[in-house]
Amino acid sequence: MRQRGSSLGSARLAPASKPRRSARPAAPASGGGPRHGFTLIELLVVIAIIAVLAGMLLPALGRAKARAQVAFCQNNERQLMLALIFYAGDHRGLYPPRAQQNRWPTQLQPGYQDVKVLLCPNDPTNRARRATGPATRPPAPDAAPRSFILNGWNDYFQEVLRLPFSAIGGRSIPESAITRPGETIVFGEKVTGSEHFYMDCFEGQGNDVDQIERARHLSGGRHANAGYSNYAFADGSSRLVKRGQLLYPLNLWMVTDYWRTNRVFSR
Repeated sequence: MRQRGSSLGSARLAPASKPRRSARPAAPASGGGPRHGFTLIELLVVIAIIAVLAGMLLPALGRAKARAQVAFCQNNERQLMLALIFYAGDHRGLYPPRAQQNRWPTQLQPGYQDVKVLLCPNDPTNRARRATGPATRPPAPDAAPRSFILNGWNDYFQEVLRLPFSAIGGRSIPESAITRPGETIVFGEKVTGSEHFYMDCFEGQGNDVDQIERARHLSGGRHANAGYSNYAFADGSSRLVKRGQLLYPLNLWMVTDYWRTNRVFSR
């Protein structure tokens, strides 16, 4: 009995065995969670989203650039108009006379100085033309790249002064003869490649038909059915005129009431 009790006592005194602990996973070296790369599908989705956003933004940027070119062109025309007003103030109210040399770009230069004012940034001709004279000097105004054309005042010389087209050389028009300055064009945009300095409505079929650019801005080009060009008016303003509204129902290049309504064109 003693031996039996002794074995039981020894069994009670034996320490209980500890349960085994499972091995802990090693922590990542960087201290963060598990990393996952982009899948091919996710990359394609991101690229597609970027392409859609670019497609939405590019037209807006194009329109903003076109509007900036319009404003730049208008500003140049306004500077030419101011130079013309200064000239008339110094010459008893007369606009520059018609000339075969030292034409209006040279006559007005004291009022605008930089020949770059003669340019419209949207005129592609000026990228190809080369000015004469030394490359280190700015070209003479008459030889400088030029986007604008001056009203030749043909109807005034014929209707008021009774002069034929062949006799208008050296003649000037007084600014007082323009009775509707807000509706009479002084400067306009000429077609790409035109070397004309004066818009002569009685020369050939009329320069107001074949030498004037009527859709340089906000359009698909010269042969587009819609578009605008910039014009400077005798009141000192410069603004866009939509194609089709330049020569009809009034010819805005004309000074006299008779020719404003009797020389009109549908386009």
